[in-house]
Amino acid sequence: MKEQWIINGRQADFVRIAGELSLPPLVVKLMVNREIEENDMRSFLGGGLSELADPCLMKDVKKACDILLNVAENNGTVAIATDYDCDGVFSGMVLCTSLDRIGIHTELFTPDRVREGYGLNKRIIDEAFAMGIRHIITCDNGIAAYEEVVYAKSLGMTVIITDHHEVPFVSGESGVEYILPPADAVIDPKQENCGYPFKGLCGAGVTYRIADELYRITGVPDDEKEILLIYTAIATVADIMELGGENRIIVREGLRLFSHTDNPGLKAIKEVNSLDGVPITPYHIGFVIGPCFNAAGRLKNANMAFELLTSEDKKDTYERAAELKKLNEFRKNMTEEGAERALIKAYEPENEACNVLVLYLEDCHESLIGIIAGRVKDVVHKPVLIFTDAPDNTYKGSARSIEAYSMYDELNKVREILIKFGGHKMAAGMTIAKENFSLLRERLNMNETLTKQDLTPIVRIDAEVLIRHMSIPVIESFRVLEPFGYGNPKPLFAGRHLNIRRARIIGKNSNVLRCIIADVENNMCDAVYFGDIPAFLNAIGECFGEDEKDRMLRGAPNNTDISLTFNAEINEYNGLRSVQLIIQNYMI
Repeated sequence: MKEQWIINGRQADFVRIAGELSLPPLVVKLMVNREIEENDMRSFLGGGLSELADPCLMKDVKKACDILLNVAENNGTVAIATDYDCDGVFSGMVLCTSLDRIGIHTELFTPDRVREGYGLNKRIIDEAFAMGIRHIITCDNGIAAYEEVVYAKSLGMTVIITDHHEVPFVSGESGVEYILPPADAVIDPKQENCGYPFKGLCGAGVTYRIADELYRITGVPDDEKEILLIYTAIATVADIMELGGENRIIVREGLRLFSHTDNPGLKAIKEVNSLDGVPITPYHIGFVIGPCFNAAGRLKNANMAFELLTSEDKKDTYERAAELKKLNEFRKNMTEEGAERALIKAYEPENEACNVLVLYLEDCHESLIGIIAGRVKDVVHKPVLIFTDAPDNTYKGSARSIEAYSMYDELNKVREILIKFGGHKMAAGMTIAKENFSLLRERLNMNETLTKQDLTPIVRIDAEVLIRHMSIPVIESFRVLEPFGYGNPKPLFAGRHLNIRRARIIGKNSNVLRCIIADVENNMCDAVYFGDIPAFLNAIGECFGEDEKDRMLRGAPNNTDISLTFNAEINEYNGLRSVQLIIQNYMI
């Protein structure tokens, strides 16, 4: 696919600022590229938990704390209505742990993903009420549960909503009208008139701030918040929140603690994934640990995750963690098969002509359609909605979007043909009557205003460099910007007129291309490529000829001349350290 390579041109007095911060100018440039203002750079580099805003700035936090403290004084019980994904699991654990600590009995309730779908529902309310529970608190859901809250209130229940999703709204002649559930307290930084300065918390981030205030009021020692911080850091990364502002502080401190935790469940999930003793990074959360917890709610029941996290027995936790890992492997295989089928459909003529892809996958587990939508979106760079069969003559759908298309806003424009929907700019979930499927595809594509440029992937490059610029000390200096992840990506560099002196395919599955590359100054460096190797080699052969490609593969002098983007890392092998470039994109 054709790409737009854009070298970030944001300017500042890099040398002066670097001198004041005792950093290389390139590190300052990286911060400027990430739109970090000069006055915020010291905080970005070293900000700690003390820099988190006062939780009481969040609308209704004080009201919720008053309700919960009253429940504690009366030895009451609270029903925690959470979600089945990673953020739901860990926001539930934050509430369960903190409320138990201040003397509140808790009962966890999660919806059945297939039968009930996302969010608070009547079955949860009825079960809690039948158990004699008169207080409900949601986490990672509830902001769209207007009717459910009305029902709970009709039973005389107290309801606290904690969420981080967009507030539902309708647009009319008089403007936008937001629809808040009539709960006793509604805590969501995205609601109007909420004075909390950071709006990007995940569901667990919101519950962590509530727990923070409850612990302050009741005098719980700060060290007891460490497990809550770990839970929140995992959820923040797994829910793909931007790693800036308060999220950066939470993730940096939480993952540092996670690397050394004695929590039995967390130790077990690290151990079964061969991460025991390994410093945990956002990569490990996003691609190894988080998917294991998500697999429980996707394919079976989120209670599997809660049982692992609440077990104290070493043998039991290991067995439960191993079961989650096995379940995730099964989920990955199912996802690959589903993504392959979806991509075939995406390139069918009637779909390829659409700028918004609305696809139906028969016999697909509905918990996988969001992942599959993301896979397809990454390949075709279009907004993608994937639907599959659901009960009562409906389809369940999940959507993933591109930067130029607000999925939530566009779905809101056609809400009258949806049974239920929710989400945000980049992702959404929905239910639709089967007979409205074609109408939805027609309406979304009729409304869209995407341009050719919008549909062309953008590769944002931090700087064009020569190989000598990527020294070990320079690469080590990048670590002050960690943790890297969504919203704070690894530094990406570009080099032009690079010659591949040698390339060979390695790896158990022949899925790695190891290269030696040289720049215009004849400096050389090792590089590896994990992408589509056959496509890469075909492009070399088509541009420079098969003879030149063969010479490259033999390590003989050749005329290859390409541009590459890459991350720079330090490779350690047998006690030796060397620079290694991780190739991301190529242009010939």
